[in-house]
Amino acid sequence: MRRLALFCLIGTATALAGCTRDMAGSSPTGGSQATATATLTSPTGVVMGDATFTQMPGGIRMVVNGMGLTPGAHGVHVHAIGRCEAPDFTSAGPHWNPTAAKHGKDAPGGPHYGDAPNLIAGADGKGRVEVTLPGMITGGPTALMDADGAAVVIHAAADDYKTDPSGASGGRIACGAITAG
Repeated sequence: MRRLALFCLIGTATALAGCTRDMAGSSPTGGSQATATATLTSPTGVVMGDATFTQMPGGIRMVVNGMGLTPGAHGVHVHAIGRCEAPDFTSAGPHWNPTAAKHGKDAPGGPHYGDAPNLIAGADGKGRVEVTLPGMITGGPTALMDADGAAVVIHAAADDYKTDPSGASGGRIACGAITAG
């Protein structure tokens, strides 16, 4: 009887471990979750942070970690083109805005897909912002990773959440081309 109970216990634990392992990298539909990453650099090539993107049922979960920033608020936006050419990163194009919405959560007709909350850098120059953006990483007319890719940008100043097209957030001080996978 003890041997049978032990066998059942081991079998149950093994089955549960297999379920946990199978579900860890899967989406709710059973396939792998789409992911993407970016390394943000300054115009001189100094690494200033990173970003991760994970497809979730309700949109794209974006996490941006910044470092080497001046203390205070910095606008963070997803831009429409996956190029980050120094010195001003204008090669990243405008904000990702596949539905032609206005900029900012406080603007009538806003926000657009590339809008994110401000990243608040502490005295140590580090900050983090987490947000779920609408859309899909890949597939469909509003996909983040279209033919010319996308980039994530940290701006010099705070986003005011209403001024179109960029929230009066100042220059682009860090940029990272987003890579799917």
